[in-house]
Amino acid sequence: MLSKKIDIDKPRWEQSTYVGRARHFLTVTNPLNVFASNSELERAKEIVTKYRKGASLDQLGITEDELWKNKYLYDSAFHPDTGEKMLLVGRMSAQVPMNMMITGCMMTFYQSTLAVIFWQWCNQSFNAVVNYTNRSGSSPIPVETLGISYLGATTGAVATALTLNKLAKRGPALAGRLVPLAAVAAANCVNIPLMRFTEIKDGIELQNERGDKLGNSRKAAREAIASVTISRILMASPSMILAPVIMNALEKRNLLAKAKWAASPIQVAICGVCLTFATPLCCALFAQRVAVPVDRLEEDVQQVVRAKHPSANIVYYNKGL
Repeated sequence: MLSKKIDIDKPRWEQSTYVGRARHFLTVTNPLNVFASNSELERAKEIVTKYRKGASLDQLGITEDELWKNKYLYDSAFHPDTGEKMLLVGRMSAQVPMNMMITGCMMTFYQSTLAVIFWQWCNQSFNAVVNYTNRSGSSPIPVETLGISYLGATTGAVATALTLNKLAKRGPALAGRLVPLAAVAAANCVNIPLMRFTEIKDGIELQNERGDKLGNSRKAAREAIASVTISRILMASPSMILAPVIMNALEKRNLLAKAKWAASPIQVAICGVCLTFATPLCCALFAQRVAVPVDRLEEDVQQVVRAKHPSANIVYYNKGL
């Protein structure tokens, strides 16, 4: 009896539930994939390519679990549209180690003006690399849009951090430690809408269950961008709240008086633990493929959708990350 063909172009777990989405993103953002060798990545690519072309698990000499392991390893390193190997620091699997180091340093060196500017610039430069690396292959983001987004987010983050630093000097010590979170939140509120300005202007693509394009909706685009912005801010919040609270408590008890050098490693470690779980769990808050009733769309979009698909009551759009 032939085994059932597995659709490896869809997530392994049911995406209509939070648990299913969380399991999917825990695998997608697995930081251990950063350490995969070139030979392991090439083997994963070979397995995925052969399976898509019709090879069976028996022919490949692997189990279903091994197929999925190689599929997620392949996805962690190769662009989904172009098939090209992505820049290491821009991969989803590099999100935790890179953010852990940058976030830890942002919260350690928050009192010096030059340090604030430098680490906020580092953070937005990393975000720009991630955005460029994960750009769509079918409709790539123009370089000018990436540049405007980068400048806008960096300016917003630095201005917020410097302004709040001045205000925080009048308050308790903990207030100053929480400034980086406000700066990151402000940057996300600028960066994501700028990056997706084309969707705000022209609308996000709507599809039926089979993936056929039915139209574009600006209202759906606004909802998608809002949910991504919320996810990104919540993603950063646990580490950027917990680390300052812990460090403030340690300083109050004078526990680091003889080991001030340990402050940065401790904060980086706290950020690493938080981000390992916060990144996938916050990505999973909202469904990637969102179902929306046609009645909720703009009136002109409803007419376009029903002209192409009269019986359509529900359409779908890709929220993005």
